[in-house]
Amino acid sequence: MEKESILKDRTIVGSPLTHLFSLGILMFVFWLALSGDFAVKFVVYGLITSAVVAWICYPLLLLPNADGTKKYFALGVSPIAFLCYSMWLLKELVLANIDVVKATVRPELRIDPKVIRFVFRSDNPMAKVLLANSITLTPGTVTMNVTPEGIYEVHALTEGAAEGLLAGAMPRKVAELFGEEFDFTVLKGE
Repeated sequence: MEKESILKDRTIVGSPLTHLFSLGILMFVFWLALSGDFAVKFVVYGLITSAVVAWICYPLLLLPNADGTKKYFALGVSPIAFLCYSMWLLKELVLANIDVVKATVRPELRIDPKVIRFVFRSDNPMAKVLLANSITLTPGTVTMNVTPEGIYEVHALTEGAAEGLLAGAMPRKVAELFGEEFDFTVLKGE
């Protein structure tokens, strides 16, 4: 695909110029953090380099949905909303750590592994990836498989981990982060 046509591509969700500008700003902030030199000459070099790298990398960050009718910008979430999600996830990680420690340290060993399946429909592929990674990052749960239809197979180590997933709080937070409609259905637990 030619660079000129990317800015006119109607299948891209959101404004391509806004995405390109935000990517350039992100690259420039990253460049400033790494360089540490704020002389005018180096700041100008950084601006030019960041703009060129953003222009080159932008097509790589456009992800098609499952049926190929839309393209989503991989970094197309609000930084404030992402920070809020990260704080919520950090709290969940601490709670899950405590649950796993309690289950493994007690003499009666409350480990009750099971595989649960649920459907989380999202048009944005980054929402699917973030949910799968968040589940795997949480102690006591591992995402084993995600189908293109949005069927997740998750191994849960304890009853608490399984109940937490089946309640749907994490998929709801991911849907809110990406501005998607919450579409979550539990299929079965084994």
